[in-house]
Amino acid sequence: MASVEVSLKEIMTAVEGALGAAVVDYSSGMALGTLGGGKDLDLTVAAAGNTDVIRNKVRTMEMLGLSSRIEDILITLGSQYHLMRLVTGRSGSGLFLYLVLDKARSNLAMARHQLKRVEDQLEV
Repeated sequence: MASVEVSLKEIMTAVEGALGAAVVDYSSGMALGTLGGGKDLDLTVAAAGNTDVIRNKVRTMEMLGLSSRIEDILITLGSQYHLMRLVTGRSGSGLFLYLVLDKARSNLAMARHQLKRVEDQLEV
């Protein structure tokens, strides 16, 4: 099992084109940890804002009566991918991994694979 800090380091080193990563509590919108980012990418603000995306999708699925779980949500911008993966399991319920990628330098399929691997090892 890996801590939040170790998990974020793993994401940033294992995922080509990673610009920033966070572990976020979507019940409060608070980032439990961030790594990367910069003046043009405030991960704390992005994490809080994307919490609304997660909450709204969960609520919509409930209203539709869908019993399947969300694996991940992708937002594609002109030069970036924003990938959110909900953490499953008893230690990560209510959390999501948030990853921002440089679209030109990243492989989306590999990023999704790495996030799943990190999710499986995350211990909060």
